[in-house]
Amino acid sequence: MPNDKVKIGFVGTGGMGQCAHLKNYAVLDECEVVAVAEIRQSLGQKVAAKYAIPRVYMSHEELLEKEALDGIVAPQPFVRHGTLVPEILKAGIPVFTEKPLAGSIEMGQKVIKAARDNGTWHMVGYHKRSDPATMYAKAEIDRLKESGELGRMTYVRILMPAGDWVQNGFSDLVHDDSPGPSLEQDPAASDMDAEMNNRYIGFVNYYIHQVNLVRYLLGEPYSVTYADPSGVLLVGKSESGVACTIEMTPYRTTLHWQESAFVCFQNGYVKIDLPAPLAHNRPGRVEILRDPGEGITPETIVPQLPWVHAMKQQASNFIAAIKGETPPPCTSEEAIEDLKVSREYIKLLAGV
Repeated sequence: MPNDKVKIGFVGTGGMGQCAHLKNYAVLDECEVVAVAEIRQSLGQKVAAKYAIPRVYMSHEELLEKEALDGIVAPQPFVRHGTLVPEILKAGIPVFTEKPLAGSIEMGQKVIKAARDNGTWHMVGYHKRSDPATMYAKAEIDRLKESGELGRMTYVRILMPAGDWVQNGFSDLVHDDSPGPSLEQDPAASDMDAEMNNRYIGFVNYYIHQVNLVRYLLGEPYSVTYADPSGVLLVGKSESGVACTIEMTPYRTTLHWQESAFVCFQNGYVKIDLPAPLAHNRPGRVEILRDPGEGITPETIVPQLPWVHAMKQQASNFIAAIKGETPPPCTSEEAIEDLKVSREYIKLLAGV
Protein backbone atom coordinates (compact mmCIF):
# COMPACT_ATOMS: atom_id res chain seq x y z
CA MET A 1 0.00 0.00 0.00
CA PRO A 2 2.81 2.58 0.65
CA ASN A 3 3.31 2.99 -3.11
CA ASP A 4 -0.36 2.85 -4.06
CA LYS A 5 -3.19 5.27 -3.55
CA VAL A 6 -5.52 4.36 -0.72
CA LYS A 7 -8.97 3.54 -2.12
CA ILE A 8 -11.74 5.31 -0.20
CA GLY A 9 -15.49 4.89 -0.41
CA PHE A 10 -17.97 7.46 0.91
CA VAL A 11 -21.28 6.58 2.58
CA GLY A 12 -23.30 9.79 2.49
CA THR A 13 -22.80 13.03 0.55
CA GLY A 14 -24.83 15.56 2.55
CA GLY A 15 -23.62 18.98 3.65
CA MET A 16 -20.91 17.88 6.07
CA GLY A 17 -20.09 14.89 3.90
CA GLN A 18 -19.28 17.17 0.97
CA CYS A 19 -17.87 20.30 2.55
CA ALA A 20 -16.13 19.01 5.67
CA HIS A 21 -14.81 15.75 4.22
CA LEU A 22 -15.18 14.84 0.55
CA LYS A 23 -13.63 18.00 -0.86
CA ASN A 24 -10.58 17.43 1.35
CA TYR A 25 -10.09 13.78 0.38
CA ALA A 26 -10.55 14.74 -3.28
CA VAL A 27 -7.36 16.83 -3.29
CA LEU A 28 -5.08 14.42 -1.42
CA ASP A 29 -2.42 12.73 -3.53
CA GLU A 30 -2.29 9.75 -1.14
CA CYS A 31 -5.84 8.56 -1.77
CA GLU A 32 -8.53 8.17 -4.39
CA VAL A 33 -12.26 8.35 -3.73
CA VAL A 34 -13.44 5.54 -6.00
CA ALA A 35 -17.15 5.38 -5.15
CA VAL A 36 -19.95 6.96 -3.14
CA ALA A 37 -23.13 5.54 -1.68
CA GLU A 38 -25.95 8.07 -1.53
CA ILE A 39 -29.59 7.15 -0.97
CA ARG A 40 -30.65 10.25 -2.95
CA GLN A 41 -29.56 9.00 -6.37
CA SER A 42 -29.59 12.32 -8.20
CA LEU A 43 -27.55 13.99 -5.45
CA GLY A 44 -25.01 11.18 -5.53
CA GLN A 45 -24.63 11.51 -9.28
CA LYS A 46 -24.18 15.30 -9.11
CA VAL A 47 -21.55 15.03 -6.37
CA ALA A 48 -19.70 12.24 -8.17
CA ALA A 49 -19.63 14.31 -11.35
CA LYS A 50 -18.21 17.33 -9.55
CA TYR A 51 -15.40 15.35 -7.90
CA ALA A 52 -14.78 12.91 -10.79
CA ILE A 53 -15.76 9.88 -8.71
CA PRO A 54 -16.22 6.88 -11.01
CA ARG A 55 -19.09 4.98 -9.39
CA VAL A 56 -22.28 5.79 -7.48
CA TYR A 57 -24.42 3.38 -5.45
CA MET A 58 -27.68 3.89 -3.58
CA SER A 59 -26.75 1.86 -0.49
CA HIS A 60 -23.73 1.03 1.63
CA GLU A 61 -24.50 -2.67 1.10
CA GLU A 62 -24.06 -2.34 -2.65
CA LEU A 63 -20.94 -0.22 -2.23
CA LEU A 64 -19.29 -2.77 0.06
CA GLU A 65 -20.33 -5.69 -2.13
CA LYS A 66 -18.94 -4.28 -5.36
CA GLU A 67 -15.87 -2.28 -4.30
CA ALA A 68 -12.44 -3.33 -3.01
CA LEU A 69 -11.78 -0.51 -0.54
CA ASP A 70 -9.03 0.32 1.93
CA GLY A 71 -11.20 2.60 4.06
CA ILE A 72 -14.66 4.10 4.37
CA VAL A 73 -15.73 7.63 5.27
CA ALA A 74 -19.31 7.61 6.57
CA PRO A 75 -20.45 11.15 7.46
CA GLN A 76 -23.83 10.23 8.93
CA PRO A 77 -25.97 11.73 11.71
CA PHE A 78 -24.50 10.43 14.96
CA VAL A 79 -27.93 9.33 16.18
CA ARG A 80 -27.73 6.64 13.45
CA HIS A 81 -24.22 5.40 14.26
CA GLY A 82 -25.34 2.50 16.43
CA THR A 83 -27.64 1.25 13.69
CA LEU A 84 -25.47 1.89 10.62
CA VAL A 85 -21.79 1.82 11.58
CA PRO A 86 -21.72 -1.82 12.81
CA GLU A 87 -23.08 -2.82 9.39
CA ILE A 88 -20.30 -0.90 7.63
CA LEU A 89 -17.64 -2.33 9.95
CA LYS A 90 -18.55 -5.82 8.72
CA ALA A 91 -16.36 -5.00 5.71
CA GLY A 92 -13.37 -5.42 8.06
CA ILE A 93 -11.66 -2.19 6.98
CA PRO A 94 -11.14 1.12 8.84
CA VAL A 95 -14.14 3.44 9.07
CA PHE A 96 -14.25 7.18 9.76
CA THR A 97 -17.36 8.94 11.10
CA GLU A 98 -18.15 12.38 12.41
CA LYS A 99 -18.29 13.04 16.15
CA PRO A 100 -19.56 11.92 18.59
CA LEU A 101 -19.21 8.15 18.70
CA ALA A 102 -22.98 7.66 19.07
CA GLY A 103 -26.10 9.12 20.65
CA SER A 104 -25.76 7.01 23.81
CA ILE A 105 -23.20 4.95 25.68
CA GLU A 106 -25.08 1.75 24.81
CA MET A 107 -24.92 2.50 21.08
CA GLY A 108 -21.28 3.50 21.40
CA GLN A 109 -20.48 0.15 22.99
CA LYS A 110 -22.24 -1.56 20.10
CA VAL A 111 -19.98 0.25 17.60
CA ILE A 112 -16.84 -0.64 19.59
CA LYS A 113 -17.82 -4.30 19.69
CA ALA A 114 -18.44 -4.34 15.93
CA ALA A 115 -14.96 -2.96 15.23
CA ARG A 116 -13.37 -5.56 17.50
CA ASP A 117 -15.43 -8.43 16.13
CA ASN A 118 -14.45 -7.54 12.56
CA GLY A 119 -10.75 -7.03 13.27
CA THR A 120 -10.61 -3.37 12.33
CA TRP A 121 -10.80 0.11 13.88
CA HIS A 122 -13.10 3.11 13.82
CA MET A 123 -11.83 6.71 13.85
CA VAL A 124 -14.10 9.39 15.30
CA GLY A 125 -13.87 12.83 13.71
CA TYR A 126 -12.53 15.12 16.42
CA HIS A 127 -10.94 17.42 13.86
CA LYS A 128 -9.59 19.83 16.47
CA ARG A 129 -6.95 17.22 17.28
CA SER A 130 -5.80 17.49 13.67
CA ASP A 131 -5.45 21.27 13.58
CA PRO A 132 -1.73 22.08 13.14
CA ALA A 133 -1.98 24.32 16.22
CA THR A 134 -3.36 21.54 18.41
CA MET A 135 -0.82 19.05 17.07
CA TYR A 136 2.04 21.44 17.83
CA ALA A 137 0.66 22.39 21.24
CA LYS A 138 0.02 18.79 22.29
CA ALA A 139 3.62 17.81 21.50
CA GLU A 140 4.89 20.79 23.52
CA ILE A 141 2.54 20.10 26.44
CA ASP A 142 3.70 16.49 26.61
CA ARG A 143 7.33 17.63 26.47
CA LEU A 144 6.78 20.14 29.28
CA LYS A 145 5.11 17.48 31.43
CA GLU A 146 8.07 15.18 30.86
CA SER A 147 10.80 17.79 31.42
CA GLY A 148 9.12 19.60 34.32
CA GLU A 149 10.86 22.81 33.24
CA LEU A 150 7.74 24.92 33.88
CA GLY A 151 6.60 22.95 36.92
CA ARG A 152 3.52 20.79 37.10
CA MET A 153 0.34 21.25 35.07
CA THR A 154 -2.22 23.19 37.10
CA TYR A 155 -5.24 23.97 34.94
CA VAL A 156 -6.93 23.38 31.56
CA ARG A 157 -9.61 25.76 30.32
CA ILE A 158 -11.66 25.65 27.10
CA LEU A 159 -13.70 28.66 25.97
CA MET A 160 -16.22 28.08 23.19
CA PRO A 161 -18.81 30.80 22.58
CA ALA A 162 -21.37 30.32 19.84
CA GLY A 163 -20.33 32.03 16.61
CA ASP A 164 -20.10 31.64 12.86
CA TRP A 165 -18.74 28.09 12.67
CA VAL A 166 -19.41 27.82 8.92
CA GLN A 167 -17.64 30.96 7.60
CA ASN A 168 -18.74 30.33 4.00
CA GLY A 169 -17.71 26.69 4.25
CA PHE A 170 -20.88 25.57 2.45
CA SER A 171 -20.44 27.94 -0.50
CA ASP A 172 -19.53 25.07 -2.86
CA LEU A 173 -22.22 22.66 -1.63
CA VAL A 174 -23.93 20.63 -4.35
CA HIS A 175 -27.69 20.98 -3.81
CA ASP A 176 -30.46 18.59 -4.76
CA ASP A 177 -34.21 18.88 -4.18
CA SER A 178 -35.00 15.18 -4.11
CA PRO A 179 -36.46 14.20 -0.72
CA GLY A 180 -34.65 11.64 1.36
CA PRO A 181 -36.52 8.78 3.01
CA SER A 182 -37.16 8.65 6.73
CA LEU A 183 -34.24 6.68 8.21
CA GLU A 184 -34.14 4.61 11.36
CA GLN A 185 -32.49 6.30 14.35
CA ASP A 186 -30.88 4.69 17.36
CA PRO A 187 -32.96 4.24 20.51
CA ALA A 188 -32.53 6.84 23.23
CA ALA A 189 -30.33 6.21 26.26
CA SER A 190 -32.04 3.74 28.57
CA ASP A 191 -31.20 5.68 31.74
CA MET A 192 -32.69 9.02 30.64
CA ASP A 193 -36.23 10.25 30.19
CA ALA A 194 -37.18 12.08 27.00
CA GLU A 195 -36.42 15.55 28.34
CA MET A 196 -33.01 14.61 29.72
CA ASN A 197 -32.13 12.71 26.55
CA ASN A 198 -32.96 15.75 24.43
CA ARG A 199 -30.65 17.88 26.59
CA TYR A 200 -27.98 15.22 26.31
CA ILE A 201 -28.21 15.01 22.52
CA GLY A 202 -28.10 18.81 22.24
CA PHE A 203 -25.04 19.00 24.47
CA VAL A 204 -23.02 16.29 22.71
CA ASN A 205 -23.95 17.68 19.30
CA TYR A 206 -22.49 21.09 20.13
CA TYR A 207 -19.89 20.65 22.88
CA ILE A 208 -18.50 17.12 22.52
CA HIS A 209 -15.43 18.53 20.73
CA GLN A 210 -14.53 20.48 23.84
CA VAL A 211 -15.23 17.52 26.14
CA ASN A 212 -12.80 15.50 24.03
CA LEU A 213 -10.19 18.25 23.75
CA VAL A 214 -9.94 18.67 27.52
CA ARG A 215 -8.96 15.02 27.95
CA TYR A 216 -6.57 15.17 25.01
CA LEU A 217 -4.71 18.15 26.43
CA LEU A 218 -4.71 16.76 29.97
CA GLY A 219 -3.34 13.47 28.70
CA GLU A 220 -5.47 11.57 31.21
CA PRO A 221 -9.13 10.94 32.12
CA TYR A 222 -11.21 13.46 34.07
CA SER A 223 -14.59 13.54 35.76
CA VAL A 224 -17.20 16.27 36.11
CA THR A 225 -17.43 17.77 39.58
CA TYR A 226 -19.85 20.68 38.99
CA ALA A 227 -22.41 21.80 36.42
CA ASP A 228 -23.43 25.44 36.72
CA PRO A 229 -27.26 25.62 36.62
CA SER A 230 -27.14 28.31 33.92
CA GLY A 231 -25.46 25.87 31.53
CA VAL A 232 -22.44 28.12 31.01
CA LEU A 233 -19.80 26.24 33.01
CA LEU A 234 -18.63 22.64 33.32
CA VAL A 235 -16.01 22.01 36.02
CA GLY A 236 -13.94 18.87 36.29
CA LYS A 237 -10.87 17.29 37.84
CA SER A 238 -8.38 14.95 36.21
CA GLU A 239 -7.11 11.66 37.59
CA SER A 240 -4.00 13.38 38.94
CA GLY A 241 -5.95 16.34 40.36
CA VAL A 242 -5.62 18.97 37.60
CA ALA A 243 -8.59 21.35 37.51
CA CYS A 244 -10.37 21.83 34.20
CA THR A 245 -13.29 23.87 32.91
CA ILE A 246 -15.33 24.29 29.76
CA GLU A 247 -17.01 27.70 29.32
CA MET A 248 -19.98 27.21 27.01
CA THR A 249 -21.23 30.32 25.23
CA PRO A 250 -20.83 32.94 27.98
CA TYR A 251 -21.33 35.36 25.08
CA ARG A 252 -22.13 35.08 21.37
CA THR A 253 -20.54 36.42 18.20
CA THR A 254 -22.11 36.83 14.76
CA LEU A 255 -19.21 37.07 12.27
CA HIS A 256 -16.40 35.59 14.31
CA TRP A 257 -15.26 32.37 15.95
CA GLN A 258 -13.33 32.71 19.23
CA GLU A 259 -12.63 29.20 20.51
CA SER A 260 -9.53 28.79 22.68
CA ALA A 261 -7.75 26.30 24.92
CA PHE A 262 -5.52 27.36 27.80
CA VAL A 263 -3.15 24.86 29.42
CA CYS A 264 -1.38 26.23 32.49
CA PHE A 265 1.76 25.11 34.27
CA GLN A 266 3.21 26.63 37.44
CA ASN A 267 5.58 28.84 35.43
CA GLY A 268 3.92 29.34 32.07
CA TYR A 269 1.21 28.28 29.70
CA VAL A 270 0.36 26.94 26.25
CA LYS A 271 -2.57 28.69 24.60
CA ILE A 272 -4.38 27.57 21.44
CA ASP A 273 -6.74 29.76 19.40
CA LEU A 274 -8.76 27.68 16.96
CA PRO A 275 -10.45 28.83 13.74
CA ALA A 276 -14.04 28.07 12.77
CA PRO A 277 -14.59 24.37 11.97
CA LEU A 278 -15.17 24.96 8.24
CA ALA A 279 -12.57 27.70 7.76
CA HIS A 280 -10.36 26.80 4.80
CA ASN A 281 -6.54 26.79 4.60
CA ARG A 282 -6.21 28.37 8.02
CA PRO A 283 -4.59 26.73 11.05
CA GLY A 284 -5.01 27.77 14.64
CA ARG A 285 -2.54 29.86 16.59
CA VAL A 286 -0.27 28.76 19.44
CA GLU A 287 1.22 31.02 22.10
CA ILE A 288 3.67 29.71 24.70
CA LEU A 289 4.80 31.63 27.79
CA ARG A 290 7.92 30.42 29.59
CA ASP A 291 8.81 32.14 32.87
CA PRO A 292 10.91 29.68 34.89
CA GLY A 293 12.29 32.40 37.20
CA GLU A 294 15.76 32.22 38.78
CA GLY A 295 16.97 35.12 36.66
CA ILE A 296 16.02 33.48 33.36
CA THR A 297 14.45 35.96 30.94
CA PRO A 298 10.77 35.15 30.37
CA GLU A 299 9.74 34.63 26.77
CA THR A 300 6.58 34.35 24.73
CA ILE A 301 6.76 32.22 21.59
CA VAL A 302 4.28 32.20 18.70
CA PRO A 303 5.35 29.47 16.25
CA GLN A 304 4.57 29.76 12.54
CA LEU A 305 2.35 26.90 11.39
CA PRO A 306 1.58 25.48 7.93
CA TRP A 307 -1.44 26.81 6.06
CA VAL A 308 -3.48 23.64 6.44
CA HIS A 309 -6.96 23.53 7.94
CA ALA A 310 -7.99 20.91 10.46
CA MET A 311 -10.47 19.04 8.26
CA LYS A 312 -7.88 18.51 5.53
CA GLN A 313 -5.23 17.43 8.03
CA GLN A 314 -7.77 15.08 9.59
CA ALA A 315 -8.29 13.43 6.19
CA SER A 316 -4.50 13.06 5.84
CA ASN A 317 -4.34 11.56 9.33
CA PHE A 318 -7.00 8.97 8.47
CA ILE A 319 -5.13 7.97 5.32
CA ALA A 320 -1.82 7.76 7.21
CA ALA A 321 -3.49 5.53 9.83
CA ILE A 322 -4.87 3.23 7.12
CA LYS A 323 -1.35 2.92 5.72
CA GLY A 324 -0.02 2.05 9.18
CA GLU A 325 2.18 5.15 9.35
CA THR A 326 0.59 6.58 12.50
CA PRO A 327 -2.21 5.69 14.93
CA PRO A 328 -5.63 7.26 14.28
CA PRO A 329 -6.01 10.45 16.37
CA CYS A 330 -9.07 9.14 18.23
CA THR A 331 -10.67 5.70 18.00
CA SER A 332 -14.07 4.59 19.22
CA GLU A 333 -12.51 2.94 22.30
CA GLU A 334 -11.36 6.36 23.52
CA ALA A 335 -14.31 8.35 22.18
CA ILE A 336 -16.79 6.53 24.42
CA GLU A 337 -15.22 8.36 27.37
CA ASP A 338 -16.67 11.59 25.95
CA LEU A 339 -20.16 10.13 26.13
CA LYS A 340 -19.58 9.14 29.76
CA VAL A 341 -18.33 12.61 30.72
CA SER A 342 -21.29 14.18 28.92
CA ARG A 343 -23.73 11.96 30.80
CA GLU A 344 -22.08 12.94 34.11
CA TYR A 345 -22.51 16.60 33.20
CA ILE A 346 -26.16 16.34 32.10
CA LYS A 347 -27.11 14.38 35.22
CA LEU A 348 -25.42 16.95 37.46
CA LEU A 349 -27.13 19.75 35.50
CA ALA A 350 -30.49 18.06 35.98
CA GLY A 351 -29.81 17.41 39.67
CA VAL A 352 -30.14 13.63 39.48
